[in-house]
Amino acid sequence: MTVDDTGSGADGDGRVDPHDADSGEHPLALRLEHLILGAERRYTPFQAARSAGVSMELASRFWRAMGFADIGQAKALTEADVLALRRLAGLVEAGLLSEAMAVQVARSTGQTTARLAEWQMDSFLEGLTEPPEPGMTRTEVTYPIVELLLPELEEFLVYVWRRQLAASAGRVVQAADDEEMVDRRLAVGFADLVGFTRLTRRMEEEELGELVEAFETTAADLVAARGGRLIKTLGDEVLYVADDSGTAADIALRLVETMENDETMPELRVGMAFGTVTTRMGDVFGTTVNLASRLTSIAPRDAVLVDSAFAEELIRTGDAPASEAEAAEAEAAAEKEGKEPPVYRFALQPMWQRPVRGLGVVEPWLLTRRDGRAP
Repeated sequence: MTVDDTGSGADGDGRVDPHDADSGEHPLALRLEHLILGAERRYTPFQAARSAGVSMELASRFWRAMGFADIGQAKALTEADVLALRRLAGLVEAGLLSEAMAVQVARSTGQTTARLAEWQMDSFLEGLTEPPEPGMTRTEVTYPIVELLLPELEEFLVYVWRRQLAASAGRVVQAADDEEMVDRRLAVGFADLVGFTRLTRRMEEEELGELVEAFETTAADLVAARGGRLIKTLGDEVLYVADDSGTAADIALRLVETMENDETMPELRVGMAFGTVTTRMGDVFGTTVNLASRLTSIAPRDAVLVDSAFAEELIRTGDAPASEAEAAEAEAAAEKEGKEPPVYRFALQPMWQRPVRGLGVVEPWLLTRRDGRAP
């Protein structure tokens, strides 16, 4: 196949090809693209697909899965795009991935990195109220910032990805069987800010953004520090999981305690459930997840509700007594035998059974720390 070697985009010193300037795209956007991608525009989608040795249909599926719009037959793709197509198609040809799985890989990577890229650009430019040189606009400042940060951020991204991949691989090999690798028993927690909708009507956009960022940052740090895994944030709500009920319970109570001690934060409520969870593309699904969400909606302010399976798991592992009477009996028996009494981290109080939409009747339990003491 003959490929037009004239190229397009910016040349080696960052100047813009006049042909691209005439296309209606912002010249600085073209310069930034060339800087970040490190390659010139050379291919139309059809040429890229042919050069990669894949069908146009599959190339389009990969492109859309990564989160990019159809570009017709504009000459907008680079050698890096061709290489990416070859790699994905090569994994399919080698039998390492099915075609559907390869599309999922493209989609999950695209969705994750799109959010990361948006956040990074917003964060880097947010504090630039004064340009470094007189007369420079924020738009003009973008190029030198990206030029400076690009190599360092690229290395850091690969480092964090490898660290996360190692942690995930460790969890996989510890699974009891192959089925548990996909459908696992986990503790699932939702934490929700109370009255967030009312706040959106009362607060300025900038204030609201700062509140959401503070909440997400606090939640993410607490979940990670205590051994849980943050699945996603939804502005006024966070979803996390933990391998065991004790870890999830500690995270939930610490979230409530932390928000209570922050006068700038609204009240919080948390719902948790324990059971089989299906994991796909970094997200979690299933009845256990739905139940945790429903419990959050009925939880009292600054309180944590758990389902009966979660309560049973805490009792089974010795993190909570079945009742205060049982705890007293165990303490008395230990004292009589001259042994150390059992130490329970949490207390459980049964609440009224109630119907929950789509899940039937559930028996929620109020979770608190034992005697109000933090472990």
